[in-house]
Amino acid sequence: MDYKKVKRYVVLGILFFLPVVFLLFLYPATHNYTPLDIVNESVLDLDNFTSNSKEKVILKNHITVLGFFGNDVEKSSTTALNLKELIYDKFKGFKKFQVVILMPKGTEEVVKTLKAEISSYQDLRFWQFVFGEPSDIKRVFFSLKTKGNLSANLATNQVYVIDKDLNQRGRLDDRTDNELEKNKPVYGLYAYDCIEVAEVKNKMSDDLRILFTEYRQKRKGEFNSDTRRASDLKSENDE
Repeated sequence: MDYKKVKRYVVLGILFFLPVVFLLFLYPATHNYTPLDIVNESVLDLDNFTSNSKEKVILKNHITVLGFFGNDVEKSSTTALNLKELIYDKFKGFKKFQVVILMPKGTEEVVKTLKAEISSYQDLRFWQFVFGEPSDIKRVFFSLKTKGNLSANLATNQVYVIDKDLNQRGRLDDRTDNELEKNKPVYGLYAYDCIEVAEVKNKMSDDLRILFTEYRQKRKGEFNSDTRRASDLKSENDE
């Protein structure tokens, strides 16, 4: 018996079957994931805002990462670069995805400079800056669920995920496994801090993938799980 040949076939067999086994384990997991929670409903759309886009920029029927850069755009440059490199570049090919940044009127020229800084000769078609009055920016912000507030310059490092139905998505229960074991009080994740690279790379990126999976399965008629809402968690805690 040629043991070298036998050994070679065994190795080839292992190399062939291991990916197959991995896919078999992975397949059911993609159909039994936990949908991304609805943490807030009825986010205001952008009716009173203008942009340089040929088409009206709206949130409805889009999956949007929504941000606020304010009057002092230079202070938001780190937020913009992290968002561009860690989120936009990764998801810009997904259908109906967009990044929308709300800006005060009068910042149109400095926005051109910022766009040139973050573009690096890459496609920014799905990244929109829209301009409005401070009162309109505040109205949209106050329609969100958030633990923070806008600065005096109408800016924040936090960005928000809005689904096609104007629902704000996030995590109603963002406790770690260790905190769950110790029965720590529930706390949520309603926005993602773009200064915290780990939060954007790990939590936000994962959450967006889950949301795109939900819509992909809805198109295929395979989605059969109700998305948890804030009212659901409240009723669970009251039991």
